[in-house]
Amino acid sequence: MPHSVTNSANRLDRLPISKFHKTTIAALAFAYFFEFADINTFAITAPKVRVQWGSDVSHIAYVTSLSFVGMFIGSVVAGGLADRLGRKRTLTLTTVWFSVWSLATVFAWDMLSMGVFRVLTSAGLSAMTVVAVVYLNELFPRAKRGKFQAYVIMIGICGTPATNLIASLVVPLGEQTWRLVYLWGALGALFLVFLRGLVESPQWLESRGRHDEAEAVLRGLEAEAAAEHGELPAAEQPVQAEPAAKPGLGLLKDKRFLFPTILLSVLWITQTIGFFGFSSWAPTLLAAEGVSVEDSIFFVALTTVGAPLGSFLAAQVTDRFERKWCLVVFGLVIAGSGLLYGLTFVPVLVVVFGFLVNLFERGYTALAYAYSPELYDTNGRSLGTSISYGVGRLSNAVGPLIIAGLYSGYGYMTVFYFIAGTWIVGALALALFGPATRKLRLQAQTAETV
Repeated sequence: MPHSVTNSANRLDRLPISKFHKTTIAALAFAYFFEFADINTFAITAPKVRVQWGSDVSHIAYVTSLSFVGMFIGSVVAGGLADRLGRKRTLTLTTVWFSVWSLATVFAWDMLSMGVFRVLTSAGLSAMTVVAVVYLNELFPRAKRGKFQAYVIMIGICGTPATNLIASLVVPLGEQTWRLVYLWGALGALFLVFLRGLVESPQWLESRGRHDEAEAVLRGLEAEAAAEHGELPAAEQPVQAEPAAKPGLGLLKDKRFLFPTILLSVLWITQTIGFFGFSSWAPTLLAAEGVSVEDSIFFVALTTVGAPLGSFLAAQVTDRFERKWCLVVFGLVIAGSGLLYGLTFVPVLVVVFGFLVNLFERGYTALAYAYSPELYDTNGRSLGTSISYGVGRLSNAVGPLIIAGLYSGYGYMTVFYFIAGTWIVGALALALFGPATRKLRLQAQTAETV
């Protein structure tokens, strides 16, 4: 039986950024906006809900921890679905899924129903994220995809302050107005408006043996790009495809799949514990050490200005330098800034170091979203990205317990030593074992300009 050939990636790599790319950016940025909007809704409304239903703090903690378990399950399930159903269809399903369950939360009647709805919403949020990462990776030119991944996140992350603003306006209006925050989160379902402008990934179609469909999509994209930009450069010659592994967990037996999955799991575990450990605990720990609650919240709010700027910074460096080393440098800067944040109580320095943590952490995340799918071929890309990302999210089911134990047993500064240590572990793992991907991107860029 002759080997198949693969040419979708070569043909996509030499396309200039065109209208369909911009439509894809708008659609994914919209989905990310409501993902970032929805991920914080429970934290914002929990104080009001707890009083209204007579719940205690432990109930809030259970819902929060179980939400991360939901993220793990949703991520892994979505990875498998994207391999079987396609990237576009799974992206649509997962976005509608989290929007529907956010809408259901509007009608929650007690903490148990709230918990169930939030776990199901969180599963959809994580699922949508990993599929969107893979979808962008497979449609954009290799030499430019990192930059556009960062821009999509930069726009999407604005969903967090937008939601905070809306919540600050509507929650105080009445006993039940907290429900409107979840109604806002459900607007992610309007992603359906973008569907007609999106195409299925030709690389996925090709990997499933659906070459005629892949050819039809590619010809349509090439015709659109040529109409917009003129004659296109020739594509690289088709390359022989390796025998396709059957999608599913059986891929774990393949070292080409297992090694990057372990490495990326370390990356996402250290990122998740390091980021959520900082963002979730910073206001509480500052207040516990004598800074007023109002000041601690204000300080943290100022530091979050760095978040969208971090994605913008990542966009400037991600395709110019080796992504692996960008991640190492960003991780070490976060570790140092986070540690200095915890060691100072001077207000200006608290804001400065907190700003740097947010700046480089959001940049780190944008870099990681671009780097993760590059370590796999088309057959393993969706499942590998989803497993490693899901394991990272699952780690935060225990991360808060570790931090609480360290604070109670060893004091304030120990928490920041631990958080800095997690970032350093991630940076070392990448430095020692992370594959380089820039050479392939440069080859694609050279082919595009020939």
